[in-house]
Amino acid sequence: MNIIPILFTFDQSLEMPAGVCITSLLENSEPDTFYDIFILHGPHCDFSSGLLNRLPEQYSEKCRIAFRKVEGEFVGGYEIRGIPETAYYRLISPELIPEYDKILYSDVDVIFREDLSKYYNTDIGDNYFAAVDNCSRLRLGERIYINEELGINWENGYYYSGNLVINSKQLLKDNKLDEFRALGKRNFLQQDMDIMNIVCNKRFYAFGPSFCMTVQLYGLIVNRRAEMEELFGRSEIEHTLTSGIVHYNGEKPWKGLCVNMDIWWEYYRRSIFFDEKFAYNFWNNMHNILVNLSFKKRLKVLLRYPLDRKQWK
Repeated sequence: MNIIPILFTFDQSLEMPAGVCITSLLENSEPDTFYDIFILHGPHCDFSSGLLNRLPEQYSEKCRIAFRKVEGEFVGGYEIRGIPETAYYRLISPELIPEYDKILYSDVDVIFREDLSKYYNTDIGDNYFAAVDNCSRLRLGERIYINEELGINWENGYYYSGNLVINSKQLLKDNKLDEFRALGKRNFLQQDMDIMNIVCNKRFYAFGPSFCMTVQLYGLIVNRRAEMEELFGRSEIEHTLTSGIVHYNGEKPWKGLCVNMDIWWEYYRRSIFFDEKFAYNFWNNMHNILVNLSFKKRLKVLLRYPLDRKQWK
């Protein structure tokens, strides 16, 4: 059996999307893959009566779930855009999950579409993380932010923290967790992601965008396909579009209209978290909003979502 440890950090407000995320993970696992799932949460969360506890029953041969309470870490840490303190927990996970020398991490605003064995089993050497570069070389604003605000060279890469392979053994060996804690007291725009990139600059193993297809990377693939294929190769780009991890790092599909929301809703409807009343009210509300929009505003909404779906075939 191929045991893969994977970590999520969230509070009770995200239990439903987390459940959909984990459902997609288990629905796409290979027969010999078993996910050892860890959920780190704050001291005031109680998941004992939630639907998350039913997932190991539904997928009894595919997973187990361990909940671990975190106290006294990053209290008062900078929060922005509704991202809570729990976002910082991934940085100290080597201490909180000592069972493994290496562990996967994922945000919960994610849909998995393939087994994760190939990512977890990649030899990342003495790098601290394996992650996906945000392609700042194609984004001027990002280059300016990385260089001027963070004081690091964008040419070394700036990596997303939404999906990671964490080299716990190396981070502990080099005492990096104390550096994370120290920077956690500062107000960084991208919070844990900025901290991770500052402390671990030049020590990332780079995966292609299939490991974390953010809204921004998807936009680059759609609108600057030739440049993205030159950077990553045509096969990686095709794989990203058809099977890559979809990361909703902007608007959330359970809250409003967003790119690739149809993929999230497919898994939501297939999960034990599906609620017909919630679905009806969501889509009825979206319909009412669109009906009352002016033609100009409707056109803007359409332009935000790529209309050509041939690339998915």
